[in-house]
Amino acid sequence: MQAVWDGVVVPAGSERRLWDRTADGDAEAFARLYDRHARAVYNFLHRRTASWSDAEDLTSAVFLQAWRRRHEVVLDRDSALPWLLRTADYTVRNDWRSKLRYRRALAAAEQLPTEIGDHADDVAGRLDDDQRIRAARESLKHLRRHEREIVELCVWAGLDQAAAAVALDVPIGTVKSRLSRARKRLRELNLPAAVESDR
Repeated sequence: MQAVWDGVVVPAGSERRLWDRTADGDAEAFARLYDRHARAVYNFLHRRTASWSDAEDLTSAVFLQAWRRRHEVVLDRDSALPWLLRTADYTVRNDWRSKLRYRRALAAAEQLPTEIGDHADDVAGRLDDDQRIRAARESLKHLRRHEREIVELCVWAGLDQAAAAVALDVPIGTVKSRLSRARKRLRELNLPAAVESDR
């Protein structure tokens, strides 16, 4: 049996054994787990940050944290993806707080630097994706934080409601009601962001 997380096919069955080996310090097993889940974690972070470079850096930080805390990883139906996405959520929030403190310190010192654009060859190809993500994020700003988290996990990251409950450490009934309220709110505002998931 296979699962699909955020468009990525994840083979089932062997993941618990891989995490057991990882917990024992097996770097090769961890590399296989990285290959299995890195794209889904990256996609989740890219949607949260609307920045491919930030998403790349934060994905590395999530997997570094997973390696450091490999004895604490909690699997949901033989998948660590919910745990990884919860860690990604904490990581991006910490990054935002850190950047906010930094910007405040610079503003206080009146040393705000001029923004320098990234002129890498592949930037042009990513602009459309970034604009779509920004538009979706703008729609989600109309939701409460808890409702936004559910949309990000159930729709953007492709978790089902049970996995989202594990990721957020809340009952599944809470996930269902928050997702229902998010859908209703976006329909009322005539903002049809992709929230029509039956998971």
